[in-house]
Amino acid sequence: MLKAQGIYKQFGHLQILKGVDLEVNKAEIVAITGASGAGKSTLLNILGTLDKPDQGSIYIEGTQINKLGNKQLSAFRNHKIGFVFQFHHLLAEFNALENVCIPAFIAGVPKAEAEVKAKEILARLGLSERFDHKPSQLSGGEQQRIAVARALINNPALIFADEPSGNLDSNNARELHELFVKLRNEFDQTFVIVTHNEDLAQLADRTVIMKDGLIVQ
Repeated sequence: MLKAQGIYKQFGHLQILKGVDLEVNKAEIVAITGASGAGKSTLLNILGTLDKPDQGSIYIEGTQINKLGNKQLSAFRNHKIGFVFQFHHLLAEFNALENVCIPAFIAGVPKAEAEVKAKEILARLGLSERFDHKPSQLSGGEQQRIAVARALINNPALIFADEPSGNLDSNNARELHELFVKLRNEFDQTFVIVTHNEDLAQLADRTVIMKDGLIVQ
């Protein structure tokens, strides 16, 4: 599903990534762990096409994404990649249903079709009573599940999550972690998750440890 070879990234004089190699199989949950400053989020942003490496190659489903032009890359990202962040990044002026539909609208999916799909996903995530609620009317756990629904709307090949339970209490964090496993089991979703949460790392199929810009285990 994902293959990264020789990924380097430097900011100013600071070398963040120093030749990272990583492969992820379809329907695999991979947790990336390590101390702060190890390069985890930088790697995730590059794998997820939000940033570009200074050197190296990244393939997703056989497509070398770091060779795509900006327009091609935006389209690829919209159709093939979903994101879940520590901060939900929901748009305050839109309700839950509208927030989930946004990536589908960007992909050109008709409004009625996008709303049907969004309602199905929200219902599956236990949010069928929250379609019309705006983010300020929802709990932290509910907001994060809406963010997961938004990540799923275009049936992405890969979902990248950066500290997805970092702002949640222990109960909501556990529910979110179990949700990732459920989605993998039911839909063959592939997850790459940066986390400091040991419980989430233990639920993953494989844990990758980073230190000083390299994968060490």
